[in-house]
Amino acid sequence: MMSKMRVWLAALVVLVLAVAAISGCTPESDGGEATRPPTDEEARANEVVMAGVWESDVGWDPVQGWSAYGHPVFQSTLLTRDVNLYIENDLATGYEISDDGITWTVTVRDDVVFHDGEPLTAKDVAFTFEKAKDSGSVVDLTILASAVATDDEIVVFTLNEPRSTFLYQLATIGIVPEHAYDDDYGMNPIGSGPFKFVQWDQGQQLIVEANDDYYGGRPKIDKVTFLFMEEDARFAAAKAGDIDVVAVPATLATQDIAGMDLVAVESIDNRGLMFPFLPDEGDTTEAGHPIGNDVTSDLAIRQAINYAIDRQALVDGVLSGFGSPAYTVSDGMAWWNPDTVIEDGDIERAKQILADGGWTDENGNGIVQKNGLEAKFAVIYPAGEQTRQSLAMVASDQLKEIGIEMTPEGKSWDEIETLMHSNAVLFGWGSYDPLEMYNLYSTSYAGQGWWNTGFYSNPTVDEYMDDALRATDEDEANELWKKAQWDGTTGFSAKGDAAWSWLVNLDHCYFVREGLNTGEHRVEAHGHGWIFAADLKDWHWE
Repeated sequence: MMSKMRVWLAALVVLVLAVAAISGCTPESDGGEATRPPTDEEARANEVVMAGVWESDVGWDPVQGWSAYGHPVFQSTLLTRDVNLYIENDLATGYEISDDGITWTVTVRDDVVFHDGEPLTAKDVAFTFEKAKDSGSVVDLTILASAVATDDEIVVFTLNEPRSTFLYQLATIGIVPEHAYDDDYGMNPIGSGPFKFVQWDQGQQLIVEANDDYYGGRPKIDKVTFLFMEEDARFAAAKAGDIDVVAVPATLATQDIAGMDLVAVESIDNRGLMFPFLPDEGDTTEAGHPIGNDVTSDLAIRQAINYAIDRQALVDGVLSGFGSPAYTVSDGMAWWNPDTVIEDGDIERAKQILADGGWTDENGNGIVQKNGLEAKFAVIYPAGEQTRQSLAMVASDQLKEIGIEMTPEGKSWDEIETLMHSNAVLFGWGSYDPLEMYNLYSTSYAGQGWWNTGFYSNPTVDEYMDDALRATDEDEANELWKKAQWDGTTGFSAKGDAAWSWLVNLDHCYFVREGLNTGEHRVEAHGHGWIFAADLKDWHWE
């Protein structure tokens, strides 16, 4: 009997709820406006899903170099850049530099808390920089002698010698909390930035949420999910409506995605041919990797290549117009020398340079030679990267017109590391910091990791760059950087030593869901997608 009663009561409840649903009210609504679960579209109305950003292999730890590839999202920096790339305050309220350029005194805001509620002070700043200095990571703070907090709001940086580029490191290194920092910090970061870490499924996704206590004002987006996907997969997901922002290569930017707009952002993310500068004399690195190339070590070869390559044709053909010709590693930056621009695609001039340098087609086989050495060499590019492969192939075709045989070869990065001192390599660089220029061309960095892999060296260039680093005035430093590129007589650019043949600057292309306002975008560096999200706190749905 009791069992039948329970069945009858359950049926009655179902009937009452059904009637209430039909009449537009529920027991809780008291006959007022109907309530219902949100639709999937409404549930994610204030969320964003983005794909195409780089996944850090060291975790999300600025000490280990995470913030070197764009704004750190979780952490705040002392200084930052506006959309025009001008330096402005972030955590800092101001800074002073001593007359000798050795002492930098920075005042820190007193209203900032970390995501766990603990206050951020100058002690955390000093801790971060000292930790980064000792980390041995890509964060190069060898110039820093000490970072000391004199009270909660003042941190004093003492350098080993004047360093004009220290300014840019203040705008790059995210501040970590001393009280919560350990070896696993990068797996579960705590910062003071606009977004808080929620979840990281390695190889799949990273989830962040708005920081209600952010000193710059709460972000307008509640939650952001970053998906780590290959190009084809993320493009398909965007077409299926599963992604709101997706980074795509130029080859896919010409297509349409329903409900999304294309945003093409100018960048200094460049691609160029690095040439081994030394001849092959049997030398090797400490790791046993060969150094030197008898063909590319000849100045006439390097200059002829620079003049023969039609950069605009590469932009139009390989990049479908999404890019610009490149002539240095830092085109358009404050320290760029516009005198480095050459009249390229000039086949006749390139042939004359070769002839004047003793390179002629003695055998009539279409390949020039000098003292029995034919102008043949390989250009290595990362296998699987379609843009670099296409650039290498088209550039190689262009060089056939002047009798140079450059053979493209796709290799893994591990293989490239063993070959990059004796073969031309199609590299990509591009930074907001002129220190990158120094690292690529300074004699002191020859053969150091991925820096100056061709062992380029020019004492005059070294002197200009060393003086630029020691300069205490930014304008003075920029003029010296420009002279290192070309001073009218010498320099590392195409008019001088032609140590590289820079090819193109890529436009960074993104499809953005209609109705999502991502604001005005700055010229982007080689930032693996994160720079597009530098102003993520200001994104909003309209």
